Amino acid sequence: MKSIILPVIALLLFASCSSVRVASDYDTKVNFNQYTTYAFFKPGIDKAEISDLDKRRILRAIDNEMSTKGMQKSETPDVMISFFTKAKERVDVYQNHYGWGHPWGWGWGHPWGGTSVSRTTEGTLYIDVIDAKTNELVWQGIGTAPLARDMEKKEARINEIVQKILERYPPK
Repeated sequence: MKSIILPVIALLLFASCSSVRVASDYDTKVNFNQYTTYAFFKPGIDKAEISDLDKRRILRAIDNEMSTKGMQKSETPDVMISFFTKAKERVDVYQNHYGWGHPWGWGWGHPWGGTSVSRTTEGTLYIDVIDAKTNELVWQGIGTAPLARDMEKKEARINEIVQKILERYPPK
């Protein structure tokens, strides 16, 4: 029985670590139906401390998601979109004491297992929607997920994070 449970638990832990955690906040007094056009807020995006390649990946992903929502890019937009990022190293320590015996080493044998350490870089992407007329933040989406280092997986990961964040825009 233990031989079945442990791999299932490990799989669930791994799956939960790879998912995107999302939150959003917005001004409840704003009618989001009035917004049909957008543009990017370049001064804000320029401050993001990531490579220009990753900035372009994020911009393309946002463009794609906004167009699927029926919004169009414009020189005279209703909203300005900006983003910024944060990254941190996440360290998870797992202590596995399973099998037979006592953890102190006496009884029927020795404990099986040990300690494993997992290090991942976790990134957070903040997407801000700013009313172009009032210059006020009206919506913010936040997505946190482990980052992909592999170039082939990086673009797919960015697309996934942006898609999950913008699922919440406009608020229901």
